[in-house]
Amino acid sequence: MSKTKEIALIGVYVALLIGGQVALSAISGIEVVTVLLASFAFYFGIKRSLIVAVAFSILRCFLFGFMPSVIILYLIYYPLFVTIFGLIGNRFKHKATPKHHVLVIMVAVLCVVLFTALDNLITPLYYGLDRNSAIGYATTSLYATLPQVIFAIITLSVFFRPLLKLFEISRLNNQ
Repeated sequence: MSKTKEIALIGVYVALLIGGQVALSAISGIEVVTVLLASFAFYFGIKRSLIVAVAFSILRCFLFGFMPSVIILYLIYYPLFVTIFGLIGNRFKHKATPKHHVLVIMVAVLCVVLFTALDNLITPLYYGLDRNSAIGYATTSLYATLPQVIFAIITLSVFFRPLLKLFEISRLNNQ
């Protein structure tokens, strides 16, 4: 792939992630970033996905504000997330059989839970919350985690393999 096409691919995908997050931002726990980023990393690998993850993490701040704890969370979580899915994609040669698809869904669910766990660690530490406030913060975050887990299962079940197929068709048409 030429450098120009690679830059365009990355730019369009970052825009898609931002658009997806903005479109669903009013509904707590409902998001498409997980399925979009997991499928991209699985198919396109770690290098491109790290660029997408970091660009997304920084650019989303222009829309939602530059909250330091969120920047730290996103710059830790999303590079880790795409590395995991990039490795899984490499392991399965970027093809998702039904068995691989189940593994992808299970790993994504664990990642959604990890995101909340990291947030529950980073935010109280950053803001210097006392123990009771940190527990209260963690407890309230559980109300967003359950819908995120359910929505991740649904979106990955429905859209992951079609997105991979779309990437493959696009690649073949650009040769």
